[in-house]
Amino acid sequence: MLSPEAAEAVLKKYNVTRLELPKIKSKDPAIMHLNPSKNDVIKITRNNQVTGKSYYYRVVIEG
Repeated sequence: MLSPEAAEAVLKKYNVTRLELPKIKSKDPAIMHLNPSKNDVIKITRNNQVTGKSYYYRVVIEG
């Protein structure tokens, strides 16, 4: 989970708003251990043998 400052930096870097980010539910088993709140920005890291690390960002919604 990103800090508010880091989340704002990501939004500025990619020139998007929270409304434009893909969504993830707060009850998603993959993030429940983070105890996320609505509107938090989550950074997901995926490893790939060909492309290396890829980063994805999701905004938390209720559910």
